[in-house]
Amino acid sequence: MQSNSTSTDDRKEFYSACHIRYLSPMHSLENTIIRLLKQKPFYGHLLLQLRREPCRDNRKSAAITVRDGIPLLSVADERFASLPPEQQEALLEHLLKHLLHLHPVRRRERNRHDWDVACDLAINPSIAGLPPGALHPLDYHLEADLSAEEYYDLIVPPFDLGNLEGSGFGSADRDNSGATGVGSADSLRQADTIDDHTPWQDADSTPLILAEEMVRSMARDALRGSDGDLPGDIRAVVNSLLQPTPIPWRQILRQFIATAGRTGRSSTWMREHRRFSHQTPGVRKKRRLHLLVGVDVSDSTNIALLREAFAAELLNLARGRECSITVLYANSRIQRIERLSGASFVAQRYDGGGFTDLRPIFDYARTLHPRPAAVIYLTDGIGPAPEQMEFPTLWVLTQEGEKPAPWGVELRLTL
Repeated sequence: MQSNSTSTDDRKEFYSACHIRYLSPMHSLENTIIRLLKQKPFYGHLLLQLRREPCRDNRKSAAITVRDGIPLLSVADERFASLPPEQQEALLEHLLKHLLHLHPVRRRERNRHDWDVACDLAINPSIAGLPPGALHPLDYHLEADLSAEEYYDLIVPPFDLGNLEGSGFGSADRDNSGATGVGSADSLRQADTIDDHTPWQDADSTPLILAEEMVRSMARDALRGSDGDLPGDIRAVVNSLLQPTPIPWRQILRQFIATAGRTGRSSTWMREHRRFSHQTPGVRKKRRLHLLVGVDVSDSTNIALLREAFAAELLNLARGRECSITVLYANSRIQRIERLSGASFVAQRYDGGGFTDLRPIFDYARTLHPRPAAVIYLTDGIGPAPEQMEFPTLWVLTQEGEKPAPWGVELRLTL
């Protein structure tokens, strides 16, 4: 007799897909992702691309954000496990819709509390089975199917002078204060979200254009993994992501390098921490930005204008900041290594040919000290790649190229 519960073989298949160790059948998050892979495969394949990190606030079940161009998922295991299965699935769908709508990176200078509430009002009506306390527009006599910006304008009155930490109006000292006389939306000043939006403040480290490119790449991979099985309520959002207004590739490259440069900090016991004295190591800024650039020298990328345009743009960006670049020319193995810094940059070409193996570049990256802030790889993407990667990666693909792995940000190089 076949059991209705998730089978052991299904769990092993999931852990194999995620490249993590098979543990016990009590891990609710993994079991929920397995169910979504079967019932709503697009969402399941999106979840497989998220990087996990510890949950900051165990009072709420989960959180999602983007930091330095990397999508991050946090789950409070015990609280999440206490939810019924349908609520677990609905909560993960809720998080993914925040990501697909780019809500964390669209907040910017807006009042934090009211933007958080507005985003939940915008997506919750399309999700069945959410945990108790989920915000719905009809509960506040508001029109359904509005955007987050429209709900925000309804919640925040004109000339809102409150601070950005709470939902205040008129007093910077009272985070929970709010405008009166704004009708049914007035009570929303005390409302709370079902997921933790505190990590959204980390999204300020990622430019909107780079975040959009990252989500677009994830959506494209999830659509391929689910054989085009796309939920109808997000079809318009995903289609707009996959058919965007063209963005100059040079702009995305600049944003990616700028984001990588923001991560350059390290701890040191050689310096006293300004706030905590000798109890905590100080912080030392890494002044020089270290980048690793891979250049695929197989026949498919042997296009002189393409390589020269890519090299010239890298040189222009690197000359404008304290930067060192290690360039690896490779096909099935590394053929040539160049180390460039400062005014010594010279755009060069190296022709190799042969088939491509993308793994040697990343193997080399792990041997560098200091480790590179990011890896940028010019390739057609056709070849074996590592199953997972700890370095922020920008895949600079040829027009007909294919993204070789579910991780990293995809950029199409056009002349």
